[in-house]
Amino acid sequence: MPTHEVFNQVPALVNYNLYAGDVVLQEAVRREGAPWSEDSGYRLGARLGSEEAIGWGFDANNYPPVLHTHNTRGERIDEVRFHPAWHELMRLSVEFGVHNLPWASPQPGAHVARAALMYLIGQNEAGHSCPISMTYAAVPTLSRQPNLATEWIPRIASTDYDPRFIPADQKRGALLGMAMTEKQGGSDVRANTSQAIPEGCGGPGEAYRLTGHKWFCSAPMCDAFLVLAQAPGGLSCFLMPRWTPEERLNAFYIQRLKNKLGNRSNASSEIEFSGALAWLVGEEGRGVRTIVEMVNHTRLDCMLGSAALLRQTVMQAAHHTRHRSAFGKLLIDQPLMQNVLADLCLESEAATTLSMRVARAYDSNSESEQLFRRIATAVGKYWLCKRGSIHAAEALECFGGNGYVEDSMMPRLFRESPLNSIWEGSGNVICLDVLRAIANEPQSLEALWAEIDAGRSGDRRLDKAASHLRDNWTRLAGEPTQARRLVEQLALVLQGSLLVRHSPAEVAEAFCATRLAGDWGRAFGTLPSRVQFRTIIDRATSAN
Repeated sequence: MPTHEVFNQVPALVNYNLYAGDVVLQEAVRREGAPWSEDSGYRLGARLGSEEAIGWGFDANNYPPVLHTHNTRGERIDEVRFHPAWHELMRLSVEFGVHNLPWASPQPGAHVARAALMYLIGQNEAGHSCPISMTYAAVPTLSRQPNLATEWIPRIASTDYDPRFIPADQKRGALLGMAMTEKQGGSDVRANTSQAIPEGCGGPGEAYRLTGHKWFCSAPMCDAFLVLAQAPGGLSCFLMPRWTPEERLNAFYIQRLKNKLGNRSNASSEIEFSGALAWLVGEEGRGVRTIVEMVNHTRLDCMLGSAALLRQTVMQAAHHTRHRSAFGKLLIDQPLMQNVLADLCLESEAATTLSMRVARAYDSNSESEQLFRRIATAVGKYWLCKRGSIHAAEALECFGGNGYVEDSMMPRLFRESPLNSIWEGSGNVICLDVLRAIANEPQSLEALWAEIDAGRSGDRRLDKAASHLRDNWTRLAGEPTQARRLVEQLALVLQGSLLVRHSPAEVAEAFCATRLAGDWGRAFGTLPSRVQFRTIIDRATSAN
């Protein structure tokens, strides 16, 4: 029997436009060179914010993929089957070209436009963005091998999602993945033991037979994969399709799906191959150098994915506190809650602004932008991904117990938050990559300084923090144990410079006072009392 009336509960956050409500993203798209793409942002934002599409995200995670190794006749098929919601999400992202926009429609600002769309889909359901990201990132590497590029890039250029498990040349479009790490090596891919034997004379674009394994292969239902294996000339990069030209299943065997903390909608797998047919991309022995452009583009997507999670957790927390009352006031009107929300909004705006600025560097062929991109991608990837988990935990706390149950989106966002920090290089790997960039290409650090210096004189705390870092970076870079400290400080002064130039004074003031001048505690919600909390919150969330 009902014993009480239900009141003071929060309506679901549905049927809103993710793009229309995001002033920071809109400003970034226009500023960084892609105002022509805003119609796509509005249209995709409306679709993703609909109750139906939000339901797809829940269903894709509540009903995870299932591996079918054999059919009813006992024949090996190695097929992963997904809930229909997964396919709806994939269809929507492919329709908007999130997997191919800069390559299919090259024009000024194309990477920025695509970054905005990637940022939007990451807020709805992050798992399906994995094959979308890998397909986008594979093109620069694939372009190194003309015969393979001619065959595969037109398939990637399609905006028709075709989930059928058939040879790629019979499909309306194709998706690509990658498989690099092995049990014994992980990030140390030079420890790979998988072997590649040439079918004939070997060489770039020629056929090889691969035998070995991969410890992590995400999205194994992609049509082909970029794979690292040891050829006679050393570690090399190969394109391995799921089907051979004779329309037979390649010797690509899925051993099991990973039982993961988060990212549950996406099928991450362990695979083995025994004489699988593949084609050499680039030269033997230059596998890491060949695949590095794919890695850099996926690292950009790690930044965007983390910024997307920060944005969605802010939206969820603000929506809840606008509708929930405690102690005689709406939560959002409680002074201490305002401090927490404003702090979360600051972190989100800084992440979005940095991600979109780095995306612009991918649109430019200038030497300075290429150098900036080289180091800023690694710096941003390290810092933004590190902020995800603590940010999600604080936003979840805004809900109280309601945020801890699966009916809300918060547990899924929290579980997803550590992933980008691990994917495409964990924190230590990324920081060592920054040190390597500084040592091998010192001009890249100068390009980063030039971007930071563009904000100098805009705030005295930024000037002081940047000057201090300039005076001390050689000491930090020379001591491996201090690599994280160096990269963190580079990220913060870079974010400070961007916010001073592009954000309202209230936002820049609060960021510089806390992140650069240290007038901040050790948890979110410790901004100084002079900060204009409600102004910052309303800028981030009032449109919804």
